Amino acid sequence: MADDKPRPDNWFFQARLTPHRSLTPEGFSMLMLAVGMVSFVGGIFFVLKGLWPVAGFFGLDAALLYVALRRNFQDARAYEEVWLSPDSLLLRRVGRRGEIAELTFNPYWVRLDVLRIEDEGVTRLELSSHGARHPVGAFLNPDDRESFAEALSRALSVARTGGPLAAGA
Repeated sequence: MADDKPRPDNWFFQARLTPHRSLTPEGFSMLMLAVGMVSFVGGIFFVLKGLWPVAGFFGLDAALLYVALRRNFQDARAYEEVWLSPDSLLLRRVGRRGEIAELTFNPYWVRLDVLRIEDEGVTRLELSSHGARHPVGAFLNPDDRESFAEALSRALSVARTGGPLAAGA
C-alpha cells in the first residue's frame, strides 16, 4: 500500500480536492428520522383504511432514500491530491473504498486543458501528456475548478522555469 504522502521533499505545490456535501451526518440523522416518522404514520393510516399493501411502499421509499444517501456519504470519502515539484507532477486519486491510483507526469510535458462554457464557467479540467487525457477535479463546482485551474497553471509555469527557488520565491 502506498504511503500517506509522496516522498520527494521539494514539492512546492500541493492541493487536496474533495467533493462538497451539504448534508452533514447530523442532518442525515434528522432527515431520516423525519422521513421514517412520516412513512410510519402514513403507513399506519393506510393500514387502518384497509389498504395495507400501500404501507409497504412507504417503508420502501424510506429504505431507498437511506441507501442513496449512505452511498452519497461513501462517495464523499473520495478525493484527489495534486503534488508538484520542479521535475514531477503527481496526481493521486483515492476512491471511496480507499483504493489508490497514482499518475506521474513531467511538468514540462503535461498540459492543463480547461473547458469553459460562457454561462457555466469551467466545466472540465484535464491533464494531458503524450496523447493521454486524465480528468482532474471532476467533482468540484465550476468556481472551485476555476480557482484550482489558475493555481495549478501558475505552479506549472513556475515548475517549467526551474521551480520556486529559480523564480525567487
